[in-house]
Amino acid sequence: MPKITKRLVDALEPDPAREVQVWDSELRGFGVRVMPSGVASYFVFYRTAEGRQRKLTFARVGAVTPDEARRAAREKIGASTNGEDPSADRHKIRRAVTVAELCDLYLADAAGRVKASTLAMDRSRIERHVKPLLGTRRVPALTSDDVEAMQRDIEAGRTAAARVGVGGVTTGGKGVASRTVGMLGTILEFAKRKKIVTANPARGVQRSPDGKQRRFLSAAEIGRLGRAMREAEDDGETASGIAAVRFLLMTGCRRMEALALPRAWLDEEHGCIRFGDTKSGAQLRPIGKAAFGALPYASGSKWTFPAERGDGHFVGLPKVLDRLCTRAGLQGVTVHVLRHSFAATAAGMGYSELTIAGLLGHSVPGVTARYAHVPDAALVAAADAVSERIACSLVPAVAKMREVPPQHAQQGF
Repeated sequence: MPKITKRLVDALEPDPAREVQVWDSELRGFGVRVMPSGVASYFVFYRTAEGRQRKLTFARVGAVTPDEARRAAREKIGASTNGEDPSADRHKIRRAVTVAELCDLYLADAAGRVKASTLAMDRSRIERHVKPLLGTRRVPALTSDDVEAMQRDIEAGRTAAARVGVGGVTTGGKGVASRTVGMLGTILEFAKRKKIVTANPARGVQRSPDGKQRRFLSAAEIGRLGRAMREAEDDGETASGIAAVRFLLMTGCRRMEALALPRAWLDEEHGCIRFGDTKSGAQLRPIGKAAFGALPYASGSKWTFPAERGDGHFVGLPKVLDRLCTRAGLQGVTVHVLRHSFAATAAGMGYSELTIAGLLGHSVPGVTARYAHVPDAALVAAADAVSERIACSLVPAVAKMREVPPQHAQQGF
């Protein structure tokens, strides 16, 4: 009985009448076989803890070297000695759900329990990134290496594709990759609860920096953007788009919080928006008088920022903002920069982080219950002051800047 080496394996010839087997002289239970078709594979032979005989073919000749196959065989034989059954585990994995099937189970379970907007975003990431890259993998066989490879592929744009219906492309990038890994980790925790896996392979994966926005507009840059808005209005730029940019800058709202804002949610009397749903749930959001003044004329549409055609709300904001910034000579400005600029302005006026969090609609423990019916007067005053400061920067020759009273500058809520 010879030792299985590359020379021996290369010399093996198939027998048209039967399977040819050669056992290794160094490791008991390890062998190589050649089928009548000529296909050669490495295998191990072992007994389970119950005394049952098992034969497990685990690698094709050529895919691994004889030494690599021997090491793998030693691991499998060692596992059987410890009471495991590698062959049964393989069959179990083959019968297990795939990552694509698990994602569908998760989405069905989350329906009605997770916010519709969050679920829609999860579904988009699953269909665009997870299923193409990992969908066919069996969940119990998934490793952290697989998750890291998915993250690298998303970063590199390998799942980039044209968006359906809204234009543009899904480009991937580090932020998208990081958020997709986080979502997959949540899905795999669901798999643990359902006893599909015993460990979460996404745990411990080093996620890419999420690319959180650090860019904000200075007062001078806001002034340049304001001039560009007035020039664009004269040149026929869409009124809803310009009004939406101005409103986002003066409120710190998220893009879809503004664009999909029904007029019925606006409460000018109490200085707030009565959101039925946001990223942080239903809430009141204080906004300033200047922000209300930036709203477009009521056109009969139910939307605050109606589309130019049809009954829907305006959707082309990024392109409008790009054209305005090109006109103003501003670079690196995204829609989220408008929100960050509002926060930076508030911070520059001396407002506390807690106050700014309330103005931005962040989820702050204990705040929702306190302001369930009427917005806090201190927050409304802060929203007034910040929106007026930004309005002054947008139209410096018209608006007069108001100083913030010292008692308001440092207080929270």
